[in-house]
Amino acid sequence: MIWDMKHESMSRSELEALQLGRLKNTVSRCYDLAPHYENAMDKAGVRPCDIHSLADLRKLPFTVKDDLRSNYPYGLFAVPMKEVVRMHTSTGTTGKPTLVGYTRNDLEIWTEICARIITAAGVTSDDIAQIAFNYGLFTGGLGMHQGMERVGASVIPASTGNTHRHLTLMQDFGTTALACTPSYALHLADEADEQGMRGKLNLKWGLFGAEPWTEQMRTEIEAKLGLCATDNYGLSEVIGPGVSGECHEYRDGMHIAEDHFLVEIIDPETLETLDYGKQGELVITTLTKEAMPVLRYRTGDITRLNPEPCKCGRTLARMEKVTSRTDDMLIIRGVNIFPSQVESALLEIEETQPHYMLVVYREGALDGLEVWVEVSETLFSDEMKELRRTEERIAKKLESVLDLSVKVKLVEPRTIARSEGKANRVIDLREEQ
Repeated sequence: MIWDMKHESMSRSELEALQLGRLKNTVSRCYDLAPHYENAMDKAGVRPCDIHSLADLRKLPFTVKDDLRSNYPYGLFAVPMKEVVRMHTSTGTTGKPTLVGYTRNDLEIWTEICARIITAAGVTSDDIAQIAFNYGLFTGGLGMHQGMERVGASVIPASTGNTHRHLTLMQDFGTTALACTPSYALHLADEADEQGMRGKLNLKWGLFGAEPWTEQMRTEIEAKLGLCATDNYGLSEVIGPGVSGECHEYRDGMHIAEDHFLVEIIDPETLETLDYGKQGELVITTLTKEAMPVLRYRTGDITRLNPEPCKCGRTLARMEKVTSRTDDMLIIRGVNIFPSQVESALLEIEETQPHYMLVVYREGALDGLEVWVEVSETLFSDEMKELRRTEERIAKKLESVLDLSVKVKLVEPRTIARSEGKANRVIDLREEQ
């Protein structure tokens, strides 16, 4: 089943004509209503009247996460605040979030594109859907929720945490569709096994996103939970979930909502646009976003595009699974973590040294983060009680900045290796575990 046959199955010529009209409108609105884009385009020597074809997209300047951060909170909004009906945030690189706003029409479009990926994943009005994403400022929970309601599914807004409650709800309510991170799905599967619930749940569909995952992980989740697992992709900076998603019939790349997002693949070093099939960094231009349109946003995600129509009947281009990034961002349980965030938080704590290490590990099915922090000799020679208090204080500070609970380990001065070049701040143990 295809949710929006007109747009998901249109010819490439029809699509490109639609994209061009929407691109011209978006560029004009950005230039006229968002001072950042006016300045950036003037600097690049391009005006809205210079956009005559889709190829002219390459004349426009890139937008990067630092642009969103430096224009925090409302500097990139292209509508008056009275037209902004909702705001969400994504994690910022130094503890300052990047803010995104939505008009009523933005929310309508967001709901529709989420309905597309939900339908592609197999969910219908006959399903009972359990959402195990955060319902706070993170876009995952509400994005998937509104899409599930649009397709007519019965929605259980369970949110994150309390695994026992999730399994109880699944059993009692007869949940047939689960939306969460793949790592949490695997954790639920392991807990279900421990409680003797394997084979006793009614799950049919799994819609997983917000973090990278492997085909091996898909196979394990499907075997343990007895469902069909599909991948989907989105990011708060351009709208949230709904940018692309797999069809359950073939699962051969994620179908992109190209009528709402103009996508490119670039070489992250040369910034040259690459042809279809070449692997590089995904760049997204919003075509219909009103509150906060974005031009050529560098996602940092490495993937490749396939323009060939899918056997499922959808003609929109597909993107392969994202397996790596161009920067040092980590994704832990769906939360974006940058080492610079940790550094900024630690600099505010008097007893710590400017040397730290992030140790990423896997405990069961869930990823975790332990932060090793060098402390002064004076503190390290103090009694254990004081060290514990400092660890707890650092852990609380980091949790408030990262929106993620982490372990903290205090280490002696000069314990963490120094580097003459770029410091290696991350030890990833997940592949070894």
